[in-house]
Parts: sequence; C-alpha cells; structure tokens
Amino acid sequence: SSGPRAGDLGARVVSALVLAPVALAAVWFGGWVFALLLAIAAVLMSVESARLLFGTDSPLAAAPLAAMALLAIVLATMGLPAAAVALAAAGMAFSLAARSWKAEPLWPAFIAYPYVILPLVALIWLRGDEAYGLAAILWLLTMVWAVDIFAYFAGRFIGGPKLAPRISPKKTWAGLIGGMVGAVIVSVGFSLWLGTGTPILLAIVALGLTIIEQAGDFAESAMKRRAGVKDSGALIPGHGGILDRVDGLIAVVLGAALLSLVHNAAHPAAGVLIWP
Repeated sequence: SSGPRAGDLGARVVSALVLAPVALAAVWFGGWVFALLLAIAAVLMSVESARLLFGTDSPLAAAPLAAMALLAIVLATMGLPAAAVALAAAGMAFSLAARSWKAEPLWPAFIAYPYVILPLVALIWLRGDEAYGLAAILWLLTMVWAVDIFAYFAGRFIGGPKLAPRISPKKTWAGLIGGMVGAVIVSVGFSLWLGTGTPILLAIVALGLTIIEQAGDFAESAMKRRAGVKDSGALIPGHGGILDRVDGLIAVVLGAALLSLVHNAAHPAAGVLIWP
C-alpha cells in the first residue's frame, strides 16, 4: 500500500467503498465464488509482477505465471493445496529453465512464482477450514485494512522519523505504531466476538503480523524502485495497481499460513485464529 498523499484520500476512500464489499461478498460465499475473485486477482497480479520483475508490459511474458496461478487456484479449491504448491514449484522450475536457456537472470522467477501463487493457495486453504475459515479470512482482511488506515492517519498527523527512507520515503515509525494499534483493536474485538481463544494472545500474533505486513509493503516498494515506477499499475484510482493494494496482505496471509502449518495444520483457520 502506498504512503500517505493528501490529494488522493478521496479516491482511496471511493475505491475502498467499491472494492471492499466485492471482496467481502466473495469471502462470505467461499468455494468457487471466492476462487473466481482470486482468479481475477491472479491474472492482474501476474501482469503487474511481470512488469516489475521481468521488466516487460507484454501480456505474453505474464501468461505462464498467470496460467500456473489459475491452475493452482483450481487445485486448491478442489481441496488439493499441496498439489497447488507443487504446481507452483514446477512452474517456477520451468521458468528458471527457460530463463537459463535465454541467459536471462534467474532471480525474477524465484520471486514471481511464490509471490503470486502461494498467497492465493494460502487464502483458499485457510478459507476451506469449515469451522473458522470465514472468520479467519475476515479477521485477516479487517486487520490489514485497520493497519493501513491507522498507519495512514498516524503517519499524516504525527509524522516524525522515517522508517526506511531509502525504500519507502513516506513510511514513519508513528505510522507503524499506529498500524499496530489498529491490528490489536481489531484482533481483540474478533477474539471477544468469537468467544473462544485468548484475546491477548491473538493481539500478540497480530503485532507480529503487522511487522510482516510492513515487510511486504517494503518488498513491493523495493521492486517498484528497482523497476523505476511509482505504482505497480493504474488499475485502482488513488491506489495504483493491485499489488499496491495487496502487498501487505500477501505477506500477512503467508505469515498466517506458516503459523497455521506449525500450530494446527489439520484446522488451519483455527490454527491462526484461536490460541489457548
């Protein structure tokens, strides 16, 4: 997500009011409706990733990545997340071989395939938990939104020292702390609403995920800086491209999925949402 800019707040608000209900409706229905939303996101993410990492606007360059992402979504939705991850690895291997054959640098493929495909598979895997899948995805989305909103206003009205001026010149320590406050408020609220687990433990998990969210933000900023562009695309007024909107969410979802694997792989949503 981009740093604070006074002039685009109106556009950001309107975009959010249009996009948030669409995202929430797809999450609510789950299954193939959720998969369809992720499929649209997968194609857009692939095109923007090719632009940032492969240095080309050609749709053909993004086609193999998009095709692998769509196949992975289908496999994950059919209840085969491990096969979806294996497919992502196969796609990456194929891309590495092709780039090696053409004497092109290998690192863009090492980044692009996991960056686009793994968070999509993780979202479907978490949502597929029958008991807490819906609650877990709603928590992750509202937490990331709260982090962005609180960080935006804390950064604007408090300002102060920059977090990493060389990578993202507008990010401040005040914004990071504001984002943490937002994440804690949402997480304690969710835990109390669910009536299970310990609110303080979920708040601590949220603090960790806020730092991961910031890292995701910085990673995308670094990719844009390297590519010499201000936004990953021009899809969403006030926000830039889809990667500008979901950079933090990508990192948070991957962090949440890793926590679930370690804590309760059989019930992944409970694994990240409910702590004794």
